[in-house]
Amino acid sequence: MTRLWPCPAKLNLFLYITGQRADGYHLLQTLFQFLDYGDTLSVTLRDDRQIRLLTPVEGVADDDNLIVRAALMLQRYCDKRQIRTLTRGADLAIEKILPMGGGLGGGSSNAASVLIALNEMWQSGLSDDILCEMGLSLGADVPVFVGGHAAFAQGIGEILQPVEPAEKWYLVAHPGVSIPTPVIFSDPDLIRNTEKRPIDVLLSTSYANDCEPIARKRFREVEQALSWLLEYAPSRLTGTGACVFAEFDTESVARQVLNKAPEWLRGFVARGVNVSPLHRVRSGQLSMSGKACWF
Repeated sequence: MTRLWPCPAKLNLFLYITGQRADGYHLLQTLFQFLDYGDTLSVTLRDDRQIRLLTPVEGVADDDNLIVRAALMLQRYCDKRQIRTLTRGADLAIEKILPMGGGLGGGSSNAASVLIALNEMWQSGLSDDILCEMGLSLGADVPVFVGGHAAFAQGIGEILQPVEPAEKWYLVAHPGVSIPTPVIFSDPDLIRNTEKRPIDVLLSTSYANDCEPIARKRFREVEQALSWLLEYAPSRLTGTGACVFAEFDTESVARQVLNKAPEWLRGFVARGVNVSPLHRVRSGQLSMSGKACWF
């Protein structure tokens, strides 16, 4: 039995750093929204207990890959609690189109889709709350992908409140560099004292990203991409970068701008959605008839 599952990208429509914990983790307020665009996960059930990744990443051991770690975590959880499942083996493959280090949540989305897909296909019967707890140990962004709804996040990103931001069209551009998150969070010039504000206040003010000045300072390519996009529409960094995005009211206008992009800038146009395509597939609202055709 083989099924395809979407691994949607996310945007941080705003991101503010409000403090830093004693353990070094940064406290934030951010607004997550999904895109109808992303990677595709293929899951084939096995009759044995093997977890195999058919699309390994060069330079990354399988046991360090979030996809494998998520599958093994779910397997161990079911074993420990003696949860009877249909099977506990799987072949996993990812068709990657989201860039690594782009701020689009690709790795976290892959892990979340593995948890949702295997819970469904193994018939484990675990709640999304339990899967979110597992996901948090894999990465701070995993729970929002498991939760499946646009959310206002606080704490280190684990305190989630569902929200309904406008579902705009976005031109997402990748400047051709990868930004490791520690590069941004370790910069001494990073803003770490933005005032905490209620969600209704944040939604009614202009959006910004406290990480953007650091990304623009440290990476010339990000500065160039944002400078170009800002000529056409409100634009900013997503997450810690490197991708930047501009928002539009219609798909046609977004594509007209993309067609004007300089040769050194690669990008795509996608719709912002408040209900994750992953959850729409799980509920039967969206079909997956072929790879990379769900957006």
